[in-house]
Amino acid sequence: MGGMNPKVEKALNEQINAELYSSYLYLSMSSWFDSVGLRGFANWERIQAMEEKDHAMKIFDYLLTRGGRAVMTKIDAPQSVWNNPKDAFETQLAHELKVTNLINNLVNLSITEKDHATLNFLQWFVNEQVEEEDNARTILEQISMISQEKGVGLLFMLDKELASRTYTPPATLKP
Repeated sequence: MGGMNPKVEKALNEQINAELYSSYLYLSMSSWFDSVGLRGFANWERIQAMEEKDHAMKIFDYLLTRGGRAVMTKIDAPQSVWNNPKDAFETQLAHELKVTNLINNLVNLSITEKDHATLNFLQWFVNEQVEEEDNARTILEQISMISQEKGVGLLFMLDKELASRTYTPPATLKP
């Protein structure tokens, strides 16, 4: 049994679930993009899903390091069909904004509970969310410009660019 604040431990467990849901959502998007012939987008989302799983494992390992316990709970089924790539990335941006809010709530709880170690740990996630939002917003803006130009050819160029994304596992998942 651990020395973690029970409120913080519970909230971190909820965040593990949220990160795993994010991974499910992006795997679902990957499958959908593949089904409509946009394999570059599918690749991008598949890698995004792997990164979200890494985020969950980072929190999992942190909980264990602090003497807490990671408790696995039910993960809701994500959406599985979108109208078009723009719709999918609107969903992704809205989801990342929600995750940012969850991280900010964890930061606030860490401050309230005077859990300085967790506050320090969460800074990585604060910075990561800036990147996650920027990625989703940038791709959404590019898709929007392509849509305005009615440029199907440009969509396939973007698809090819997204296909070049590679997964780089973190140096360590341990905090």
